[in-house]
Amino acid sequence: MPTLPKEVMLKKIREALATSVVQPFPESGEKTLVFPASSTHLEVEFAENFTKLQGQFAYCMGWQDLRQQVMLLLKQKQWNKIFCNDPKIRQLLALEWHPDLAICQASITDCELLVARTGTIVLTTSQSGGRTASVYAPVHICIATMGQLVYDVREALELMRSKYGENLPSFITFASGPSRTADIEKTLVTGVHGPKEVFCFLVEP
Repeated sequence: MPTLPKEVMLKKIREALATSVVQPFPESGEKTLVFPASSTHLEVEFAENFTKLQGQFAYCMGWQDLRQQVMLLLKQKQWNKIFCNDPKIRQLLALEWHPDLAICQASITDCELLVARTGTIVLTTSQSGGRTASVYAPVHICIATMGQLVYDVREALELMRSKYGENLPSFITFASGPSRTADIEKTLVTGVHGPKEVFCFLVEP
């Protein structure tokens, strides 16, 4: 009776598991940095990488400056249907909020962390905006503070584990600029699976 391809495959797997393999890079460990830390300030590196990915960055000298810059943006863009499910941000900006995210022009959320090396915003369901606030509206406005900056994704994950332990949020996303895809005839298109524009206001309290 001929040997079936499946049996051959399983035999090879068993043989491979029975043979120990020397680790090719024994000097590498969990604490080894793949990307050495930059000498650039984290806020500068984040801003540079975030804007390279078509994100729009603003630095704010305090909460009053934040409010003025956000209000100026909304006025210039003529956005009057704004969704925000965070009571602290609503109180801080003192704006009227639209309750229906489906017809809003922009949403405003906080975030967990900002990753400087990749220009990435880390978002979770633990925030009051939930899963949809940062992706459903055509424009996402994120508000973060200097204390939320980390260098790389590894550090972000370690802080998330430290903060939540075994109760990690059911949804963690790493958003790097506006949604974009090149599936359509290999042409880069933004806003297909998420916001067309992403703004990050970084506040120094």
